[in-house]
Amino acid sequence: MTNHSANAAPLLPPGPVMVDVQATRLTEHEIQRLQHPLVGGVILFARNFESREQLTALCAEIHACRAEPLLIAVDHEGGRVQRFRTDGFTPLPAMRQLGEIWMDDSLAAMRLATETGYVLAAELRACGVDLSFTPVLDLDYGVSSVIGDRAFHRDPQIVSMLARALTQGLLLAGMAACGKHFPGHGFVQADSHHEIPVDTRSLEEIMGEDAAPYGWLGDMVLPSVMPAHVIYPEVDEAPAGFSPFWIQSILRGQLRYDGVVFSDDLTMEGASVAGDILARAQAALGAGCDMVLVCNRPDLADELLSRLSFDMPEISQDRIRRLHPRFDAPDWQSLQRQERYRYARDLQSQIISG
Repeated sequence: MTNHSANAAPLLPPGPVMVDVQATRLTEHEIQRLQHPLVGGVILFARNFESREQLTALCAEIHACRAEPLLIAVDHEGGRVQRFRTDGFTPLPAMRQLGEIWMDDSLAAMRLATETGYVLAAELRACGVDLSFTPVLDLDYGVSSVIGDRAFHRDPQIVSMLARALTQGLLLAGMAACGKHFPGHGFVQADSHHEIPVDTRSLEEIMGEDAAPYGWLGDMVLPSVMPAHVIYPEVDEAPAGFSPFWIQSILRGQLRYDGVVFSDDLTMEGASVAGDILARAQAALGAGCDMVLVCNRPDLADELLSRLSFDMPEISQDRIRRLHPRFDAPDWQSLQRQERYRYARDLQSQIISG
């Protein structure tokens, strides 16, 4: 493991950029990047995991880079989007399975959603991860390959109820939630990782269906939100994550949302309409995002950090701080001894097996 204890960790407030790391240990260059004043968080991927012990050490090393620790996040939803799957991590169901259970027994579905959220968060926190970008609030229209079974249901009310239950489970383990992808990615077939999706519906249709869960849940349940790299031309020519109308007028204004707004990954094809990496970050931050993500392209992360001039508002810094866990988590061995955890963990295999 790289030793950087000789260098005092800088006392810096959170910056507006979330970056990633390439492997299972930090390099000296990555340590320097994480100490850049514009960096505020780190997102992990499957490539950053070889064992629980290694993941715990990596998270500790990342946290030690700054006197005010960076926020460590991951996409760990369940189903096909679960970054850590071995060495004791519990296989989690796809959210659609919870929606299917709802159709037979809504109370059972909500109880299972809470237990799923608890296991998800408890295992991550035992290894030092602070936040998972979950739950998915997109509606299941049956057309989006990238969303698919990541969505709870087609009905926005059912989505809202199951998302509320899941976030309750996260909170029981001390983890905040992130609703995505505002105002909705489920209606379009194109995958914003590789294409520029366009949703031609009216504002009224979108607000009445896809965006409804965000209004119902609010920042008390969803302390962070991630907009979609989708263009809604009947509303605005810019993708939602680059749109002051969507973020300022609708999310902050009409829906009175006061949580963190993350951009989706700025290296995705859906973000390319804004220009180069600097233009993308400036567009997202200018539209009202509190933090932007730059994933899988360390060269672009370095370019952005060298070119971006941005004074992060104190309100954004405070919002980011509110996402950090409020209490210490038990380590993995202690977690395994907790009856509450074992009960919730055992339920997951029952959900997956049907």
